[in-house]
Amino acid sequence: MATANKHSKLLICAIGIFVCYFYFGMLQEKITRGQYGDGENREKFTYMFALVFVQCLVNYVFAKTILLTVMKQGEDTTSTLYYALSSLTYLLAMVCSNMALQFVSYPTQVIGKAGKPIPVMILGVLLGKKVYPIRKYVFIFLIVIGVALFMYKDGGVTKKQSDSQLSVGELLLLLSLTMDGLTSAVQERMRAEHNSKSGHMMLNMNVWSAVLSGIVILVSGELVEFIRFLQRYPTTVWHITTFSVAGACGQYFIFLTVAEFGPLPCSIITTTRKFFTVLGSILIFGNSLSSRQWLSTFIVFSGLFLDAMYGKDKSKKDIVK
Repeated sequence: MATANKHSKLLICAIGIFVCYFYFGMLQEKITRGQYGDGENREKFTYMFALVFVQCLVNYVFAKTILLTVMKQGEDTTSTLYYALSSLTYLLAMVCSNMALQFVSYPTQVIGKAGKPIPVMILGVLLGKKVYPIRKYVFIFLIVIGVALFMYKDGGVTKKQSDSQLSVGELLLLLSLTMDGLTSAVQERMRAEHNSKSGHMMLNMNVWSAVLSGIVILVSGELVEFIRFLQRYPTTVWHITTFSVAGACGQYFIFLTVAEFGPLPCSIITTTRKFFTVLGSILIFGNSLSSRQWLSTFIVFSGLFLDAMYGKDKSKKDIVK
């Protein structure tokens, strides 16, 4: 009976992660790549810091509620400096990732972000003095090959302008991955020195990110333009709100999965959901992949699955979506 209940709980967590992040991904593409208005007055959503501000604010409120009601984790002794540093890199990673969608398709963004283990491992070795088993290097090399093959541009197929746009999008993805790696490095230090808990990390990183992004949108004037955009297109308010709520709920299911079942099932679930998010983007938004890109997608996710199954060491892992 206990085993059946445990399997049921894991199934609920898996469904929660799949549903929340599938909806999150589809709305992310709709908001950042969609066009608003009619005729010649059509415009795109370009207020990425404002979007991340709303997202972090909702995440903070959600984390605060969970810590007060469900996931009580005691006193937090983590240094404020660590939270500030990790929040800055966390914020920049999200902004760069969202901005990249203005230049590349959503499947490209997902495949590019699937390369996150690469900077995490590199920075873990350089900054954290970590030692990884040889098999992990092999699995990460598979991911590198897959991502490089996916991003490779066939000569003579694309125009100069699209090449330029793609290069900007790929640069933003590279910056996002670098920030992800730095975030993980700081998180590892936080766990090693203060045994930081996931709920406290979610709460503090999001409140700091909300403060930093709030300062940016106030100083730059983006807040005013963002509000005017919402007034012109009121349906965007619903899209952004549900997008943020879906992301917050998805994070909670990830934290719950890791707490109840460990990082391995969580890694397998999140890797699988990324693959189905790519399929959803292709079916819903009409994005297409070449035969080479399908092959590279298979290589990337094979590397991710192998890394999830056999590449983990015994240390605690960062929780990512």
